[in-house]
Order: sequence, then C-alpha cells, then structure tokens
Amino acid sequence: MQRRASSSLLAWAFLPYVAVSVLHVALLAAGSPLAGPTKLLLMPLLAIPVLAAARWLKPPTTLILLLAALLFSWLGDGAGVFFPAAPELPLMLLFFGIAHVAYILLFARRLSVRRMPWWALVYALWWVAMITVLGPHTGGLLVAVAVYGVVLGGTAAFSARCHPLVAIGGAFFLASDTLLAFRLFLPEGLPAWSSPAVMLSYTLGQGLIIAGALVTLRKRAA
Repeated sequence: MQRRASSSLLAWAFLPYVAVSVLHVALLAAGSPLAGPTKLLLMPLLAIPVLAAARWLKPPTTLILLLAALLFSWLGDGAGVFFPAAPELPLMLLFFGIAHVAYILLFARRLSVRRMPWWALVYALWWVAMITVLGPHTGGLLVAVAVYGVVLGGTAAFSARCHPLVAIGGAFFLASDTLLAFRLFLPEGLPAWSSPAVMLSYTLGQGLIIAGALVTLRKRAA
C-alpha cells in the first residue's frame, strides 16, 4: 500500500511539468509572447519529481547528476535571457553540452540495464550525416557543433542501454536538437510548424528521461 501511494504521489509530481509543457508548445504555435516565460518554467518544474524521489536516489551523486542535467538544460533554455551580453548560440551549446555529459554519466553508471544494442550505431551515422549536411553552414561554430553532436549522440546511444522510457526520451531529445540545428543553420528549408515541433520533442525527451530514470531507481531501491 505504501509503495502504491508513493508511486501515485510521484505521478502527481509530474503534472505541473506536463501542463506547462502543453501550454508552452501551444503558445509557441500561436506565436504568443508568453511562450518565452513558460519555457523557463519547464526544467524547474521537472525538478519537482526528482526532488520528490530524492530518498530513492542513492548514492548522492545520482541526485547531483539528475539535478545538474536539469540545471544546465535550464541555463541552455534561457541563455539569451540570463546572459544578454554574451553570444547566445555558443552558450546554448556549452550549457546543453554539460547537461548531456551529466546524462551520459548517469546512464552509464546508474541506469544501465542492458548492453549497448547494435541499433545504437544509428546515432554514429546520424552524427556523420549531420556534419556532412550542416557543417558547411556552421561557419566558425563547426568545431563546437561537431563536439556538441558527439555528446548529443552519446546521450542517445547510452540511453539505449536503459529503461525503454529513457531510451525513447533520448531519441526525442536528439530529434529536438536535430530540428533545432536545421532551424538555426538552414532556416529556409523548414516550415513554421517546426518551431513548436522542436519544443514538443524536447519536452517529451526530457520528461521521458526523468520518468524512466526514477522508475529504474525506485525499483532498485525497493
């Protein structure tokens, strides 16, 4: 009974994130100026279920890595707001790169439930394809984009070793950044709806990663 009650409480802890994610994507699709402020609420709200499950997250580095991934994702989301005098794109790459490193460490050390599946090689092929297509359009950011692509692909690949929710989340996260990369470097090739699609896949990716991580860690604690 106690286990069922704690599971119900954890599910409720995700509701603010789900509600604001839906609202944010809808506002973005409508072109509302409120889309920006709601974006900055996403990662703090996703930290709520993590903190609610803190007693299951052993050793302490597990909680640290989860919160670090969310913190640096939040800084990446708001790079232009938090650091208006700095170049936004390089800061985004830096902050999200750190977030991906935190996720990779978490997946490799705490969440792995299987060996790397053979199909995860598709993420290496994805990196080659992205650099081939987008590389000529990245200018002085080619090295930064290539390095970021390695850690992004690494997150997706290592997520494939984890709970299916984490693996699907990793794939959505990669899809989001792929769409975003095309919007940044080849904007004329994408329709207007690709902007909300970026955030839809991003919110799904982050939410599924955290949900899968907490499911895995709760089972191990039990």
